[in-house]
Amino acid sequence: MVSTTIPQGIEPVGEHGTWQALVRLAEADSSVAHSHYRRLVAGGQAARNLTDAVHALCSVHGDHPGMIADVLTYAAQPEAQDWLTAAAAGFVDERTYLAQLTAAVGPLPSTPGQAETESALVGERHALEMLARSERRGCATGAVAALLLDWGAIRVMLDIAAERFGLAIPAPTFPSDSDTEAVIAELGTSPGTQRAILFGAQQLFAQHRGLWSLLEARASARGDL
Repeated sequence: MVSTTIPQGIEPVGEHGTWQALVRLAEADSSVAHSHYRRLVAGGQAARNLTDAVHALCSVHGDHPGMIADVLTYAAQPEAQDWLTAAAAGFVDERTYLAQLTAAVGPLPSTPGQAETESALVGERHALEMLARSERRGCATGAVAALLLDWGAIRVMLDIAAERFGLAIPAPTFPSDSDTEAVIAELGTSPGTQRAILFGAQQLFAQHRGLWSLLEARASARGDL
């Protein structure tokens, strides 16, 4: 079960407190905190493990129009539109990169329990859709901020796979962390909105943790750990 309570010590304080709290949440709960992610970026892994991760990330984040475009459409926080537009445009390029990388790494590795994997990935996509369509001010915005922050880590793994499989690595074009920090500072001006931003971020990180855990279980089932 996913927690609905922001951990103690992560509550926002001060003008940029919401962003700082989000960064602390990322340190504790995002991709960089997961053992399988760390294993992949450390190197020395079977190529199948990288291939599996690329396919899974493409399955969750590779569809058009994507989570950020959904957040723009539902516009629970209209003042975030310019930042969301830039983020959505950046993820158009990321989806292209994911598609090219998925082709480069080859077929999905044969793994026991593939039907269960497909069901879990459908669940991940549905959870992201629900986050994007949240009517609670700040929730979807926080999820996007968390996605941008976590994608920096995910990009490290994707770039390792690209280098291993001989694909050129494009420069990312989504907003920088400093741009996102400034926007979150402007958007999270009330305690309720601050907590909604952190709640959305927490839910996004939880979905990514679930994805890495799924990939870890698949690698173990193949005997690749």
